Formats: sequence, structure tokens, C-alpha cells
Amino acid sequence: MATATITATEINKLRQMTGAGMMDCRKALLESDGDFEKAIDYLRKKGQKVAALRSDREAKEGVVIAKATADNKTGFIITLACETDFVAKNAEFVEFAQSIMDAAIKNNVNSSEELLAIQLGGSTIADKINDQLAKIGEKIQLSRFEKIFADGVAAYIHGAYRMGVLVGLTKNTPAALEAGKDVAMQVAAMNPVAVSADVVPAQVVEREKAIVTDQIRNDPKMAGKTDEMIDKIAIGKLNAYFKENTLLAQSFVKDSSKTVGDYLKGIDENLKITEFKRVQLG
Repeated sequence: MATATITATEINKLRQMTGAGMMDCRKALLESDGDFEKAIDYLRKKGQKVAALRSDREAKEGVVIAKATADNKTGFIITLACETDFVAKNAEFVEFAQSIMDAAIKNNVNSSEELLAIQLGGSTIADKINDQLAKIGEKIQLSRFEKIFADGVAAYIHGAYRMGVLVGLTKNTPAALEAGKDVAMQVAAMNPVAVSADVVPAQVVEREKAIVTDQIRNDPKMAGKTDEMIDKIAIGKLNAYFKENTLLAQSFVKDSSKTVGDYLKGIDENLKITEFKRVQLG
């Protein structure tokens, strides 16, 4: 007899993967000592071949919803993924994704696991998603969850729900929030790696410097240059990289005569960006 301890999270995960019922998933995991591949094989042997094959498909389409709370202090992004553009553009599918977002805001959840366990219309969201899976015949999953908290949060959805952006601000005034939406559009368009150069992760800095240094060393025009000179050139190129790829240093898309940092100072010299999140399909 199986002795593995099976958690509700594992059962939900298998159900997301296969579309099988909760009790079937629990039994499959117990019989397989918690091994997901063996559990899928178990379900397939019990006649659930279609659901098992569905788990192998990729859910690259879907909708991205970004929304802030009524007080504009907390922001969420969720991605409800599916397999085809046809389903993603269906009004009922978009409405379902919106209802999941509303549940996230109402319950102030902190993770996708918490969100999947929330009750929605008498069932958990995990169950609702699996109902959609059975109804539509495609793999449906809650593939991304992001959350930020700040004095002010601006949310922006780009295109037909294909990208969502959140921007955290140090102020919550109407002017600050409007500026935040402009900055969110900047993030959507320019995909910066960080707010500013001083908060770029060290591993990103080291990787970029190594790439630039190798490029310089391999340039015939740099032959004979000392290591010190090469290092100075690398730092200069790195500064140019950060100007192009960090938010505050980028040229503002709505007015290229100024940087994003200059734009914010023009709104309020004390207005700062604390963080941003950018989620895109694909």
C-alpha cells in the first residue's frame, strides 16, 4: 500500500496538468508514491488518455490582466493561459480571467497557490479552471501571478490583453498616478531591465561587462590596447547600455527630448519609481 503523503497543492497541480477529478488525482498520486509521471501513466491506464495528452501541450496564448486596488496601493498581474488565439480572444474567456483578478483583489492574495484555492461561485478557482479545460478542450492554467505594494500603483494593459505592467510610486496623487500610467506604457514599449543602474542585479552587470570586454578584445582596432584601457572602454560601453536599458535613464517615449527621470521631476521632483513588473505572453 502506498505510503506517500500527498498535499492538496500536489493534487491541484496534477489536476491542472491532466484535467482529471480531484479524487482521481489523489488516488493516482497515492498509488504512484507522489511521482507525477507515474501518476499520469496511472490515469491514462484508467482511460483518461485525452486529458493526459492535453498536459503535454503548451499554453502560449491567453490573457494578461493588470489591475490596481481601489486605493491604488496594491497592484496585481495574472496570466490565464490557453493554447490558441481563438480561445484567448473569446469574450467569455476574458471575462473569466477578469473574475479571477477580482477575486485576487478582494482576497488580497499573495501567491498563485492562494488564488487557486479561493472560492468563486461555489467552487475553488482551481476547480473553475478545470471546468473551463473540460468545456473548451484546451489546456488552461494560471501561469503567472505578480503583486506589488507601494504608496501609489499604476496599472496598464497593453494591446488585446497580451501584456500587463505595474508601476510602484512614492506618491498617490492624481498627477502621480497619471505619470505612473505614462511610465507603465514606457515599460511596455522599452522593456527596461531595472528602474536605475544602481539596482541592476550584480549578475546582470557582470554578464554584460564580460560580453562587452570580449567584444573589445576581439576587435582588431583594439589590438595592442592595455587591460586598463580596455576596462575603461568597457565601462563606457556599459554606461551606454544602462542608459538604453534602465528605466529612469531611457529617453521618454512621449517626448524624446527628456529622460523618464526628467519627466518625473517635471511632474514632482519628489516623485520616485519604487519598482515595476512587466508580464508578456509568449
